[in-house]
This record gives sequence, C-alpha cells and structure tokens, in this order.
Amino acid sequence: MGIASVVVDVPAKQTDREFDYSIPGKWEHIVQPGMRVIVPFGPRMVQGFITALKNDSNVKKIREVKEILDLEPVLNEELLKLGSWLTEETMCFRITALQAMLPAALKAKYEKVLRISTGREEHLEATVQALFKNKDMISWKDVLESDHAALLQKHVRKGNLEVMYFVKDKLKKKTVRVIQPLLNKEGLEDYAGILPPNARKQYEVLHHFINHPDKIQLRELLEDVRVSNAVVKALIDKGILAEKEEEIYRDPYENRVFKQTEPFILTQEQADALRPVKKSIHDNSHAVFLLYGVTGSGKTEIYLQAIDDVIKKGEEAIMLVPEISLTPQTVKRFKERFGNLVAVMHSGLSIGEKYDEWRKIHRKEVKVVVGARSAIFAPFENLGIIIIDEEHESSYKQEETPRYHAREVAIERAKHHNCPVILGSATPALESFARAKKNVYKLLTLSKRMNESKLPRVDIVDMREELRNGNRSMFSKTLFSKLTDRLEKGEQTVLLLNKRGHSSFVMCRSCGLVTNCPNCDISLTYHRYNDSLKCHYCGHEERMPQACPECGSDHIRFFGTGTQKVEEELAKILPEARVIRMDVDTTSKKGSHERLLNAFQEGHADILLGTQMIAKGLDFPNITLVGVLSADTMLHLPDFRSSEKTFQLLTQVSGRAGRHELPGEVVIQTYTPEHYSIELSGLQDFDVFYEREMYIRRQSHYPPYYYLALINVSHEDLMKAVAVTEKITKYLTASLSPEAIILGPVASPISRINNRYRYQCLIKYKREPELKKQLRTVLEHYQQETAQNLLQISIDMNPQIMM
Repeated sequence: MGIASVVVDVPAKQTDREFDYSIPGKWEHIVQPGMRVIVPFGPRMVQGFITALKNDSNVKKIREVKEILDLEPVLNEELLKLGSWLTEETMCFRITALQAMLPAALKAKYEKVLRISTGREEHLEATVQALFKNKDMISWKDVLESDHAALLQKHVRKGNLEVMYFVKDKLKKKTVRVIQPLLNKEGLEDYAGILPPNARKQYEVLHHFINHPDKIQLRELLEDVRVSNAVVKALIDKGILAEKEEEIYRDPYENRVFKQTEPFILTQEQADALRPVKKSIHDNSHAVFLLYGVTGSGKTEIYLQAIDDVIKKGEEAIMLVPEISLTPQTVKRFKERFGNLVAVMHSGLSIGEKYDEWRKIHRKEVKVVVGARSAIFAPFENLGIIIIDEEHESSYKQEETPRYHAREVAIERAKHHNCPVILGSATPALESFARAKKNVYKLLTLSKRMNESKLPRVDIVDMREELRNGNRSMFSKTLFSKLTDRLEKGEQTVLLLNKRGHSSFVMCRSCGLVTNCPNCDISLTYHRYNDSLKCHYCGHEERMPQACPECGSDHIRFFGTGTQKVEEELAKILPEARVIRMDVDTTSKKGSHERLLNAFQEGHADILLGTQMIAKGLDFPNITLVGVLSADTMLHLPDFRSSEKTFQLLTQVSGRAGRHELPGEVVIQTYTPEHYSIELSGLQDFDVFYEREMYIRRQSHYPPYYYLALINVSHEDLMKAVAVTEKITKYLTASLSPEAIILGPVASPISRINNRYRYQCLIKYKREPELKKQLRTVLEHYQQETAQNLLQISIDMNPQIMM
C-alpha cells in the first residue's frame, strides 16, 4: 500500500507538518509529489499538497486520500524544496509557502473537467473514447470513478487530453465556437446539388467548405460568407456541419503585431559586461552579477542577448521587472525579440489571463517569462538565467506572508540550476553594492550612455528662495521658463510629483485641527474627484467638511499638493499645454496605463504628469525636460532608507531625459537643497553617495553592516499590545548574544490601524545562529491567541518598509 505525505491547507502551528494518508489502489501508479489532493482532516475535507511518497507509516489508523486534484504535479521537485526553504527563511507556514507559488486560479473554488485536446481524438484508444461518449469533455467525477485513471494520465502527459478548470464565478476558460463539415468534399457537393433555389445562403456556406474543408471559427465564417447565424444553425440541425467549443488562450497582447527585431551590435563596454555572463551560462556555473550601469547605458540589450544564449542552449529564463515599470514598452522589447516564446505575468492581467500564462510555462510552450515579483516562482524545470532589473526596488519584497524578497529567491533557485543571476540597476541597493565590493557578487559596470549621449544637466532649485522672492506657485521660475521653452519647440516634458491624491491633509487655520481617521492614527487624504476624505490604510471615507467640526470656523483648507492640483495649476498658467496625468486614479482601469503612455508617445500631449509610476522604464526620444516638483517628501519618513530611496528615485526620473538625439535637462525643486541625497542625485554620482550613506549606516548599526528583524505586535487593547511586545523584547534580550542590539518596545510609526494598536521591536544583529529558533518559540508561545485573531504577531526577517 502506497503512503502519501501531505501538507494540509490548515495554516496553524499544530498542523504545520506532513500527515500520512494511504493511496487508493486505482491511483497508486498516478500519484506523484507536487500534486494537490483532497483529504479528510478531522470532521472535514481539506485540500493539501503531496510532498513525498513512501511505503509505510508509523501511524496506526491511517485514512485514505479522498480525491486527486491533478493528473500532473503543479509544483515540481525543485519548487517543493524551495517551499521548505521559504518556510524556514520567512518564518511562515509550509502551506503558505506552497500556495504562494501558484496562480490565484488554482486556489479558487472550481469545477474540473478532462477534455480531449484539439485535433487529438485519433490518438486515443477505444476504451478512452468510450468514456467520452462522443463528447469532447467529461467531468472530474467521471475521471475519479473510472478504472482507467493511469491511462488518462498517460494521455495528459502526451498532450492528447487536458485538465481544465472552470472556476466558479472567478475564472472561465476562454472558448470560441468552431464549425467544421461532417461530410467530405464529394458529400458536400452532392448536398449542395439538391438544395432548393431559395436556400442561396446555405449554398454559399457549403461552397466555402468545399473550397476550404478545414474547421473555422463561427465568427470568421459569418464575416467571410456574410450570412447570419440562423443559416449555419440550419446546416448543423441537418447534420451537414458540426459545432463545438474550442479553448483559446486569453492573450492580453493578441491584437498586437510585434515586429521581429535583431540583436544590436554592442558597444565595447556592453561586450565586456556580457562576456563573463556568457561564460557562466556555457559553463553551467552559478554566479551573481551586479550590472551597475547609468540610466540609458543599454542594460536591456545585455539582458536580451544573455537570454538569447540561454534559449539557444535549450534552457529557460526568468526576467523580473518592478510592477510599475512593467510597461507595455518593456513587454514589447521582449516580444519583438523572442515572439511567442514569452509569457508575461503582472497584476494588470485578469485571473484567467494569469492562469493561461502560467499554463504556457507549465506545459513548456514558452522559454521566457517577463513579470513582476511572483514570476520568480515560474514552474520552469531547466532554468539558464534569472535577471532582476532595477534590483533596488522595494516592490521586490512581499509585505504579507510569506515575506520573501525576490532577489533571495532568485539566488536560491539559481544555485539549484547552476546558472547565473544578473541584478541590474543605475542605483543598486546598498546591500548589493557592498556585496559586489566584497566580491560576493561580481561587479559589471557600464559608465557611458548608449549613443555616447551626455547625462542630462541638473538644476537644483531652492523653493525657500522662491517663497522669499514672492513666488507662491508650485512651479519655480526656472521650471516655468523651461516648460514654456519646450512647448514652443514642440518637445516633451515629464513632471514627477512624489505622492498621490489631490492634497495631503485637511487643517483648520483657526484652531489647527487636522482631520484624522477615526480608526487609524493617520491624517485623511483629500480626493477632489468626489470631494471626499479617505484613509489609505483602512479605507474609511467621509465627506469633506464645510466647517471645522471643532471650532465651527469655515477656514478649513487642504494642504500639500496632489497630481490633480498640479494639473489645475498647469491649466491656469499654461492653458495651451496638453497634459496627460498618470496616478492611481487614472490608471486603475485595465489597459489605461498602456493607453496613456501610447498617447504620450504618439505626441498627443506635451506634458506627462505623474507619481512614481512614471519614474522608470520610459524611453521616449522627444522627452528633453524632467521636472521634480517635490524632491523631499520621502526624506522625512521614519525609515533609515529614506535618503537612499530619495536618491534612487531622483536619479531614475532624471534618466528619462535626453536619452536619444536631443539633449536633456532636469529641474529638481526642493526645500532641503543641501541634503546630500539631493545634491548627489543632481550630479548622478552613485559612488560618492554610496560612501556617504555607508558611513552613516556604519555609525547607526544598520544594513549592510547589520541584519535586521522587525517584530510587529497588534491588538485592540493598547496595554495588551505593549505588554506582549515588552515580554518578547525581554525574552530575546536574554536569549541572544550581547552583540545583538534590541530596540523596543516602541509604538510603530503608524501606531493604530483599523482600531488595532501597533507596537514593534527591532533587532539588529550580525551572527545569531539561534535567532530563527527563538523567534519560532515566540510564535508558538502566542499560538492560542493569534489563532483566535485577538493578537497579531508578524515577523519580518528583512524589512524594507519600517512603517
């Protein structure tokens, strides 16, 4: 009797292990690790993953697997191992790690069917055809009840049959209606000969199939022959034609034609950078390369040529880009080079589209996946390279469990496959650059722009001076004159505003009251389009008050600047300028991101105004001016990385200007022009910034000199939150070495969200082999209360956001 070890979908401490189940005889030869099953657990049925198979178990009374959910493993052996590594590294439950690797469609409630693949009927034995009884699909129940499960599995592997998911309400396979003739050419001609003269339209349809005997989509047939649906239906009813549903992939790019492009000839610098990567690919050796190249230095071409080598070798590639720079422009470059070998995965796709892209990878129909963070789990089995572009981006870190960083997962997968990882950036994360300096990573440098074009000239404008000179506008005189100049020349401008919403907060000028969220300790943000105040943490919304609720004064105003407010001011001072605004509000609809960028590229606007989403990845020849309206909004956040993030953002957005023939200029408006992160982004001097910032990090015991772990405790009762954090801090102080620095307990920067009080404790350490064990002990100790959701404890082993 075969035994399966199963990790069940019950995320709790007591169930965070493997349970043994016996495999019913008829499925004995089908079941493999990585498949999902339904098993009895206590009084209920739950889903689980098979992680291993064995011949015996030391459990006395063993229960049976109730149902198998897959005929092929959805997680391969490497991903199962990666799941264990994730569990260990991110302090999560094993089931959470396994679920994180699958598309949402595989986690929903669904009905499953087994279907004959298009055009593969003749490859099936009579026994299998009999099961289908002239239908092209059968229900999963029929599969489980049949005695031919192993035979069906063999055909699934060969591609003659396929498993389909009809997710209830959440996902439908996309199908089209297809028409094909049931008679051969002679039969069709004979039938056409006996049609009455008034059946002219039916004759035309038959005539089409006499000349083109292949099946055709109903929609195309109706268009080509110019007949109505009723005409075709009449011929189906008479048994001359047959109609069936055929599945097609939802391709988000189906209406786009991508022109094949050839590799460019590399500059000497690019060729030197690519050489060690190619060597690593051909030697099957693992190495991590940090490709440090100024903006516009041609990093993408190096990625493309490295991937080309990997494909020629018969292997696969994962290319990660940050969510906000997963612009159609990026996708286009990969589709143009590698055509249908590319799958794309990002949050703009529907659940169905994501699932279809995942299936293309799972079925080995593609060789390259371009995607945001979660694409790192693409189920490839023969990886030849992993590339992470803009590797410094904090969006590569997942902020809910499992709290993984894509960079660490990439390196772990690359070790398994003995292949290189390229981390690319003009402003690498300090941790990465420090590792490259110590030769843990190999540093590859591109110091020049592609066509030797100069980096843009940067003007830093002190807005305090502007105020002193009586300029109360949000545009400095310098920026205004340059904007006017670009309008006259017909060149384009990008304006970056470092935040979202119309204005930050609402304050009464009489008594100083700031309108706060009733559930969170944070001010509400004003949104102009529906004249409301919103909390960006818990979603609370209320009308904008006409008078101050505290003192009754009507001097209640909003402060700060949002994209909508800038747009209004632009309309006043430059009425002739055509502006495209890109922020959370204007890009929430599917495809709107792409539509707005295309309009800008085609010259339908002079100014592109937006939040951080426009800082990266844009490459338009006509942009010659970049204006940063508020350089310092991030500098004052309670986060030790705020200087680094400010420097990165300003350098990235400056890199959008003058990338082609026309020279570029940048204007940075700030109230703290003397801050080194702003001064040095003006010079685009990462090396000096690195030295300055590293000095500060060493003084304050922060990464890369120390590792960090952040423990966040939240509870509805303030005293309980404080007491628990205090206990944890005491326990860790006693258990860790004297070298570890433990800060806390202290209220989190946002001390209350959704009526829960938040306290935290920060651990700075160099080598603490026992730390993870001690943290697990903490979680186990509070298991009872966290299971009831009274208390929440989250542990982040590599925090990117300190809020």
